[in-house]
Amino acid sequence: MDDKKAEEIANKDPRHFYEKKRVIVPSLTALALLILGLIVSINSLFYKSTDDAFVEGHIITVAPRVSGPVIKLNIEDNQEVKKGDLLLEIDPVDYETKLKQSKAKLEEAQAALVSAGNKVEKSFSELDFAKNDYARYSKMYEKGIASTQDYDSAKTKLSTFESENKSARANYNELQAAIKRLEAEIKENELNLSYTKIYAAQDGKITHRTVEEGNYVQVAQPLFAITQDDVWVVANFKETQVANMKKGQLVKIKIDAYGHKKFNGKVDSLQMASGAKASLFPPENAVGSYVKIVQRIPVKIIFTDDISKYNIIPGMSAVPTVKVRGQ
Repeated sequence: MDDKKAEEIANKDPRHFYEKKRVIVPSLTALALLILGLIVSINSLFYKSTDDAFVEGHIITVAPRVSGPVIKLNIEDNQEVKKGDLLLEIDPVDYETKLKQSKAKLEEAQAALVSAGNKVEKSFSELDFAKNDYARYSKMYEKGIASTQDYDSAKTKLSTFESENKSARANYNELQAAIKRLEAEIKENELNLSYTKIYAAQDGKITHRTVEEGNYVQVAQPLFAITQDDVWVVANFKETQVANMKKGQLVKIKIDAYGHKKFNGKVDSLQMASGAKASLFPPENAVGSYVKIVQRIPVKIIFTDDISKYNIIPGMSAVPTVKVRGQ
């Protein structure tokens, strides 16, 4: 390096370099942010995503239809069961006794009905005889052949047999009604006896079990639930996101439990009411001050991948991304 070049370097102002740096770095940062914003904006036109989404599934809560102590429990937590499997038995003794009592009452009523039927037939025969006798004495009385005493006696007998016939028929009808009530009671007791055995209504796994053998259970008391393997995702998208969303659109589903893995799915349907409107107590905005809130629309998303080897269960958090354009 010659003396002249060394002198130029020594005399060069370092502030000029830093001034250029202060201009270039912010400019590059702004350019990068602009490009990133364009990418996000374009992406938002083609894809809609939400983290307000959860895995759902068919869950049947099992509760008894009769009360009593549990004498047999054939299930454990998370056990797999098949439709029709006997899961639990309630002591049937009280219900067997009630059924026997009802059947005994029915037999007594049926026997009484036979006897009442015979009485009705007899009363009809007696009534027919009394009617004929009264008609005969009436004609004889009109002709002056029969006495007033004979005429009155025939008339009294007719009135008596009419009353007895009416009473016999009423008793017969009452017994018929009683038999119908007892037959209904027997059916009810047979049903109650059958309810002492609880069977699986579907294939699935036992969950939320709260019952033990020996517990006394009440009617409608939740004992356990059965969950199916069939699951889906319900995503609550903002109302501003669903304008171009429709059935069949492809979806990438991220399940929090499986990190960065993404499952394939598709839109199955959009709920025809917002989550707030479908709630038990929808908001009433007709009175008072009003604050506009962006509503959420539940969207059902089904998996198109085989997820049987993954432990994806109802309640898990999910992040679905729907491709709303370019399909």
